[in-house]
Amino acid sequence: MYYKILISKKWVPRGFVGLTIYPFIIFKKAASLDDVKLLTHEKIHIRQQLELLLVFFYLWYLLEFVIKFVWLRDKQLAYRAISFEREAYVHEGDRDYLKTRSFAAFIKYI
Repeated sequence: MYYKILISKKWVPRGFVGLTIYPFIIFKKAASLDDVKLLTHEKIHIRQQLELLLVFFYLWYLLEFVIKFVWLRDKQLAYRAISFEREAYVHEGDRDYLKTRSFAAFIKYI
């Protein structure tokens, strides 16, 4: 296991149930630990962050969000359109996805 799960209401923004800041997956509520789809979603973000050596992940994430926000003019739509999020949402129901996922698979979702 290359991540640690934390429970903290302070760190998770309003409107979200969890977030990932390597090496931590942070959930707002302990009940989220039982949500397999949510955990898979956040584990996909762990892999993405490792692939881009953390700093490049955060820079790319922010840049892509800004571009999509300017284009879509809606924060929620921009968030859902980020390639990292699209990959995670598409595959969060597949517990085995990370076993077969190719390197930098998020690129397919740009």
